[in-house]
Amino acid sequence: MTLSLALASAVLLAACGKGEPAPEPVRSVKVMAVGVGSFNSDNEFAGEVKAQVESRLGFRVAGKIVSRQAEMGQRVKAGQVLAQLDARDYQLAADAARAQVAAAQTNRDLAAADFKRYTALRDQNFISGAELERRESTLKAAQAQLDQAQAQLAAQGNQAAYASLVADAAGVITAIEAEPGQVVSAGTPVVRIARDGPRDVVFSVPEDKVAAIRPGSEVRVRTWSDQGELPGKVREVAASADPVTRTFMVKVGLEAKADLPLGATVSVSPKALSLAGTPVIKLPTSALRKDGQGTAVWVLDKATMTVKSVPVQVAAADGNEAVIASGLQPGMLVVAAGVHVLSPGQKVAIYQERSAAQARAGGKETAAATGMGAAAHAATPAAAK
Repeated sequence: MTLSLALASAVLLAACGKGEPAPEPVRSVKVMAVGVGSFNSDNEFAGEVKAQVESRLGFRVAGKIVSRQAEMGQRVKAGQVLAQLDARDYQLAADAARAQVAAAQTNRDLAAADFKRYTALRDQNFISGAELERRESTLKAAQAQLDQAQAQLAAQGNQAAYASLVADAAGVITAIEAEPGQVVSAGTPVVRIARDGPRDVVFSVPEDKVAAIRPGSEVRVRTWSDQGELPGKVREVAASADPVTRTFMVKVGLEAKADLPLGATVSVSPKALSLAGTPVIKLPTSALRKDGQGTAVWVLDKATMTVKSVPVQVAAADGNEAVIASGLQPGMLVVAAGVHVLSPGQKVAIYQERSAAQARAGGKETAAATGMGAAAHAATPAAAK
């Protein structure tokens, strides 16, 4: 009897252990139909406002800087003194040239008096014509020496005047590159000045887009401070790429009335690179997933309610959406959320959002079921008694 019970128990346990596994639940997914929309964003670049003419001013002679009146950010006028060199050596050279002029002028006057006297003697036939010609040659040589001395005096005077660095136009000091006490050579930059007048917006574009930008093409400039827009035109495109960033610098000229502060940051949208209104296929970024070395999406086969992986090529971004260059056709159903928990051939169901009325009805049913359960629980002890 005991052996029979043991065998029966073993048979029952074996039957329970061979039960079939529960089927995998069907996942609900959100899908969207692929359609053709329009590109909304423009290619924008960050630019900086600069003066169209920015000069590095330096002394035209060498020397030691004894004073510098210019300061960073200072507004200067044309002819205003910015810095000065020690000009004593140039003043001494000018004095020496002035003395040479006086000596040459004395020699010229003496030669002129001799020529006048010998001319009178030649008129009286007291001297020969050859002697008069020699006196005339002496006068001409003396006059040439005087002209040379006067030219040297003018040059030395200019050298002394060059010891003062003056602004050649009105503008703003944007950089200081030398300090008092420093010995500089001729042409060494001392200050940098941005001239008043029209402004430029300078920005950089990558190599694949620079060919579309031409001088004279229209550009839309948007300021970051007040979100205002200004028209502009491309004035200059760099002929070579920057050796570090490998981008090409573009200068956009603004209207003279555009009074933007120097160094202000703006957004630049070249009209030649605008894609606004272009028909494209766009998907939310939540629909994309990485598949090997590329990007793919899940496409729903409505006949079998299964999903399959389709590789796509992303061309650009339009706000929070991705622009699809290839791989999809209008009308396809693409899974828009939960793409990382699916597998090829998996059966799915289309998720249907519940309306507010359904949500309220479901809440009432849940509350009623909860109340009935509570009542039954309360009745059980009474029945037991």
